Amino acid sequence: MPRITAFAPGNYSYLPGGFQYSAAVMADPGYMIERARLREPLPLAQGFARIQQHLMSIARPLTALCACELRSHAPMVEADFIRFNRAYVQPLTDWGIFRNDINPVSRCNLIPVVDAPAEAVFYAFSYTMPAFANHSTAPDFATAGAAECPDRPGYREAIVRLGETSPDALIEKLRFALGDTESRLELMGLSWKDVMETRLYTIHDLHHAMDAELARRGAAAGGIGWHWVRPPVQDLEIEVDTSRISRQILL
Repeated sequence: MPRITAFAPGNYSYLPGGFQYSAAVMADPGYMIERARLREPLPLAQGFARIQQHLMSIARPLTALCACELRSHAPMVEADFIRFNRAYVQPLTDWGIFRNDINPVSRCNLIPVVDAPAEAVFYAFSYTMPAFANHSTAPDFATAGAAECPDRPGYREAIVRLGETSPDALIEKLRFALGDTESRLELMGLSWKDVMETRLYTIHDLHHAMDAELARRGAAAGGIGWHWVRPPVQDLEIEVDTSRISRQILL
């Protein structure tokens, strides 16, 4: 199991994941996480430039970037997903964040069913900030998207109920994603009680799972943000992420 690892230049810790992103991030004591939603999604190069401009304007280092939210054109086979991610991490290398195939920045990357972009775009991003004077002692955090397979190469071979979308198959898929999320929370010393927002990413009807799989385990205390999107890798059907973020702004 990965151990939470300090990323001192960014004032946060992270759970190691694949080279393309970390499994979760958590603000250091004395810091909080702020999320910036973009009014208009921006292609990756423009998005990184906008992030740089914003962080400089608030006197935060580029290394404060801790989470990225992307939207892409269509689900990819794994080889294309790897090629995409190699290009995505290059700016993070230039910013002193990505080193030795280790990326502390968490991420979700989804495919809108309606009005999908022609190319990958930034939808939102998060970064650490000095905490308010009266900030809660509970840490801010964000988990990366957890799907119905382990977060490691060879996705297709490990997908729960591959190719199935029956109600019971979807419950098993959701159960796996939620279990993965719970493991990440536990590794950070957290639980569902610390979660302020849970987001569900799928095009499938999961109303039949809301009670037993979400509400009863405590994942729906703050409601469920359901996004009508697909995961970024072909044959995946569900993603889930969670967070506690102290402030959100619109850019």
